[in-house]
Amino acid sequence: MLFPDLAYAASAPPGGGAQSMLPTIIMVASMFAIFYFLLLRPQQKQKQERERMLAAMKRGDRVVTTSGMHGTVTSLSEHTVVLRVADQVKLEFDRSAIGRVVVGQGEKDA
Repeated sequence: MLFPDLAYAASAPPGGGAQSMLPTIIMVASMFAIFYFLLLRPQQKQKQERERMLAAMKRGDRVVTTSGMHGTVTSLSEHTVVLRVADQVKLEFDRSAIGRVVVGQGEKDA
């Protein structure tokens, strides 16, 4: 038996192209669904939660910046936040530099 004969015998029958595409389409669609639910959706939820946290920030909140600096919000604008980090020391940061709002001991986690 020659190699071309063996290759022809192992190939799909003629006219079966539409049926052989269905499993491939199902596999690609399932891979996309897995990719969406494992990577994209959690990232979108995390981004929305962060935006809500930044929008809900108010004067007097204790925050930690992404660089690890702790401070209390003294004033807010649309793009910046002024933090009091020590007595008579105020620093201005971009809102995007705020990593998290710290919940005090007497406050409940909302």
